[in-house]
Amino acid sequence: MLDLAFVRDNLSLIEEKLRQRGMDPADSLGPFRALDAERRELIHRAESLQAAQNAQSKEIARLMKEGKKDEAEKLKAATRNSREQIAEAVKRAEAVDQELRAKLAVIPNLPHPSVPVGKNPEENKEVRKWGAPAKFDFVPKPHWELGEQLGILDMERAAKITGARFAVYWGLGARMERALASFMLDLHTREHGYTEVLPPYMVNSDSLYGTGNLPKFASDLFKCENTDLWLIPTAEVPLTNLYRDEIIDAARLPVSITAYTPCFRSEAGSYGKDVRGIIRQHQFQKVELVKFARPETSYDELEKLTHHAETVLQKLGLHYRVILLCTGDMGFSAAKTYDIEVWLPGQQLFREISSCSNFEAFQARRANIRCKPEGSKKTDFVHTLNGSGLAIGRTWLAILENYQQADGSVVVPEVLRPYMGGDKISPPSTPRP
Repeated sequence: MLDLAFVRDNLSLIEEKLRQRGMDPADSLGPFRALDAERRELIHRAESLQAAQNAQSKEIARLMKEGKKDEAEKLKAATRNSREQIAEAVKRAEAVDQELRAKLAVIPNLPHPSVPVGKNPEENKEVRKWGAPAKFDFVPKPHWELGEQLGILDMERAAKITGARFAVYWGLGARMERALASFMLDLHTREHGYTEVLPPYMVNSDSLYGTGNLPKFASDLFKCENTDLWLIPTAEVPLTNLYRDEIIDAARLPVSITAYTPCFRSEAGSYGKDVRGIIRQHQFQKVELVKFARPETSYDELEKLTHHAETVLQKLGLHYRVILLCTGDMGFSAAKTYDIEVWLPGQQLFREISSCSNFEAFQARRANIRCKPEGSKKTDFVHTLNGSGLAIGRTWLAILENYQQADGSVVVPEVLRPYMGGDKISPPSTPRP
């Protein structure tokens, strides 16, 4: 959430930044201007009435002292009416203030100056590439064909027991999912300095508000009926809210934490997209990276976090590119975002496998997460960052498509072999159970 005083004092800047995001400022700032003006008027009215009442009280005291009781009683009656008017103005000002903050809650973060201005993904900027596309002397297959032929991916039974956009993994398919999670967690904790956390997979509404998922994106979430609990769309939510309403000693920053969790998303509005395979699922697993940083170092931390996510792909030998998102393609809470896209030869395209963002103080202000430098009485909001390190399912399918062989087998990347207990996934000699 943006600072109320900042928005009030910088409406022209906010309007321009919203236009850069492809939004009409009138949709959010039109009501904001009117509500803010009404709130100011009500507060001024209440203060003026209170000043008049104070003056009347002094006059009543003077009249009583001079023995002019009748005049004093008349003035007391007027004072009672003034008190009612003050209470009414204060009550209305509080109601308008709540409306104002509700409008503020749906205004997105402002893009950092280094973010390219653009309307859609076509205007994103490629920052770098790593590696080269895998070469084949045969036509590479997409992961949904490979998974079925290897007997490790079962979409039909998943649809039977749950519904569309779910998957069942069998045998070495399930083992590779587990192997990838262990490999990523070991890398981030042992080499990159993150602390592993196992958070709850359900959170309350306050937590989702803190990260910017509520109120704007309720339709993208799964809510548990008759409770204030929601299934997490990503570990970013519980990890960020670990420090909600807390003050972190600035000497501890940056704080870097990681978690492996399932993620649950309704994918509202995405029906008809990516219906083949496991690109877009209602449930998927992910290793998440979250940082809490000082404002002056948060963009250095964004570069580090992005590099940490890239390292996973480099160790797996997967060709990828890093994209800087333009203003019109960034998420609601982000000030700057890098997308990492892995090459999928079976589909002949790049696919997002990680999104690394700096939210600056946007989430911290909503969740009231502050830091306090040693010896200082003043606190400031921390900057929060997060990124996938990586999405397990998309890494899984990228390995299948990039390491497939002409005989239908898939070679296991070398760094995964200690976790997999072998170097190849081969078609089954007997049918899957």
